[in-house]
Amino acid sequence: MARSLQHRLRDEFDWPLFLAVVTLATLGVVNLYSATSAHTGALSELYLQQIYWLALGAGAATIVAAVDYRVYERFAYGAYVATLVALVLVFLVGKSIRGTHRWIQLGSFLFQPSEFMKLTLMLALARYLHQEAHVERWTLRDLVVPGALIVVPLGLIMAQPDLGTALIVGLVATSLLVLQRIEGSTLLSVLGGGGVTSVLLWVYGLKQYQKDRLTTFLAEDKDLRGAGWQAHQSMVAIGSGGLTGQGFLRGTQNQHRFLPDTHTDFPFPVWAQEQGLLGTLFILALYLFVILWGLRIASQAKDRFGAALAVGVSALFFWQVLFNVGMVTGSLPVVGVTLPLFSYGGSSVLTILLSVGLLMSVSMRRQSF
Repeated sequence: MARSLQHRLRDEFDWPLFLAVVTLATLGVVNLYSATSAHTGALSELYLQQIYWLALGAGAATIVAAVDYRVYERFAYGAYVATLVALVLVFLVGKSIRGTHRWIQLGSFLFQPSEFMKLTLMLALARYLHQEAHVERWTLRDLVVPGALIVVPLGLIMAQPDLGTALIVGLVATSLLVLQRIEGSTLLSVLGGGGVTSVLLWVYGLKQYQKDRLTTFLAEDKDLRGAGWQAHQSMVAIGSGGLTGQGFLRGTQNQHRFLPDTHTDFPFPVWAQEQGLLGTLFILALYLFVILWGLRIASQAKDRFGAALAVGVSALFFWQVLFNVGMVTGSLPVVGVTLPLFSYGGSSVLTILLSVGLLMSVSMRRQSF
């Protein structure tokens, strides 16, 4: 038994993925400590809570990785429906914070169903794509079911409102669908429908503050005292980091509290100012490694379900990193997307680590059957 366990750890356990994720999580805690060091009270101790969530998430990810990923296919739709019900409950018994309804309070823990929808929608779509593997070229009729799986939770998340999470959920789901062979006419119809939906969303779906962020991003004369404040202060922090940075706990924009939401949406500028270009490139290289490694696992997966899961996890990392780094560097509008393993949050940490557990499960069984 001991030899068997040692053999599996040596030959099947994905050490490169494990080390990359552990490094990101560790540096994320260090950065969170610095990001909240200028604050007092509960904010200054968020890094301790982050450690607790990381420990809980690591335990859950270990269990998920230990179980054959094909087992999760049986529960994919059930998990999706359960998360959908939780999204509805947000409006009935949820806790309102800053005019948004995104959380359900369970004791002292704020549970955010929309975060877990990233994972359960991924599972549901992966199962559906696996079941429909016989379809050679997808038509509009073939997209009805996956389209419904995507649109329903997106509508509920937008109603909270939470544009950032809805964007990531939609993009991760789309990343799975675009891997299928879709008829040209169907693709044009989908793109046309997407354009009409975008217009309707702008007119009827977005709150005024969300429109202000988008219009400020497009405007040549940025509203630096209003909607453009966050992005401007972020770029100042990143630009002043230089090659090697100002040093740990010495980032002026953070220490003088010019940077907003450094523990959630803006941890990256804190790291960039303190660690400089070299430290920034190191973190981005780690994220790139996880994404490419996930795609490598997908290419070696033994079935369509495993491949779809690996692509989904890679897409989750890719889109969240792209939008978070994009919005803090002024390349994309500020839409409220967190940075995986760097941003504080129980639900987001658990979602990311559970997805890593799924990826590890697929990786460990590439040669098992």
